[in-house]
Amino acid sequence: MTSSVPAPSAATALKPPGEWQQFAAAFLKNKGAAAGLLVLLLLVLASVLAPWIAPYDPNILHAGKEQLPPVLFGGTAEFIFGTDDAGRDTLSRILYGSRYSLLIGLAATLIAMLAGVCLGLAAAFWPKSAGKLIMLLNDILMSYPGLLLAIIIAAILGPSMANTVLAIALVCMPPFIRITRATALVELQKDYVTAARVMGAVLPRLMLITVLPNCMGPLIVQATMIFSSAILEAGAIGFLGLGVQPPSAEWGAMLGNARQYIQSNVWMAVFPGLAIFIAALSINLTGDGLRDALDPKLKQVS
Repeated sequence: MTSSVPAPSAATALKPPGEWQQFAAAFLKNKGAAAGLLVLLLLVLASVLAPWIAPYDPNILHAGKEQLPPVLFGGTAEFIFGTDDAGRDTLSRILYGSRYSLLIGLAATLIAMLAGVCLGLAAAFWPKSAGKLIMLLNDILMSYPGLLLAIIIAAILGPSMANTVLAIALVCMPPFIRITRATALVELQKDYVTAARVMGAVLPRLMLITVLPNCMGPLIVQATMIFSSAILEAGAIGFLGLGVQPPSAEWGAMLGNARQYIQSNVWMAVFPGLAIFIAALSINLTGDGLRDALDPKLKQVS
C-alpha cells in the first residue's frame, strides 16, 4: 500500500514577491525612471573612470590649438568636443568635471539630509520648545530664494569647493526639516510608538530606531530632488567664479569661462551646459520613479 503525497497547490507553489522585488517591479514600470537611473549610473561610471577614458589630462595646454570646434562643426577627431580658449581638451574636462559636480551635489545633499533629519526629529519630539525655534529659523531660510541665498553664502565664505558644499547644504536643509517633522508627528500618534514607550524605550532609540525608519520613504525621494537642485546650484556658483577654482575642471566654471565666447564659439558653452542638464534630468527622473515605487498609493504591481 503506497501513500500518495498531495501535489502542492497553486497558492503554495507560487511564492509571493518580496518587498525588494515589488519595489524593483514598480520602479522599472516607469520607463523614464529606468532610463534616468541608467544615465545616472553612466555618469557616475564616467566620473570614476575619467583618468582612464579621458583622451588627455584636463589641464594640459595644447599650443596653437585654442578654440578648435568639435567634430560635428568641422573639427578634427583629435579633439572630439573641441578645445577651450586655452587649448585644453573639452571632452577630458567634461569627464573630469563630472567628479566635481557630482561630488558637490552628493556631499551637499548628505550634509543637508543629516542636519535636516536631526533638527526635524527634535522639532517633532519637542514641539513646544525646540520645535518652535527650529521651525521659525526654517521658515526664515525658506523665505529667501534658494539659489540667491547659496550665492550670497558662497560669496561670504569665499570661493572654494568646501564652501560651495556648505552653502548649498544650508540652502537645501529646510525641506528635510519640514518632511522629517511632518512624518515624525504622524508616526508618534501610532500604536507601535506608544507600545515602545510603554516597554521603556529610551529617547534615542525611540527617535532613531522606532520612528526614523518609518520616515525614510519621503526623505529618500526628497534627497534625489535635492541632489538635482544641488548640481544646478553648484553650476550657478561655479559660473560666477565662487566655486571650484581654476584650473580645475568643473561644469559651472567651464560655462563661466565660455560666456565671453558665446557668440563666436558657442560650442564651448554647449557641452558643459548639456552635461549639467543631462545630470539634473536623470536625477529628477530617478526621483520620480522612487516616489512612485515607495508610495503605496501610487505603485501598482501586477
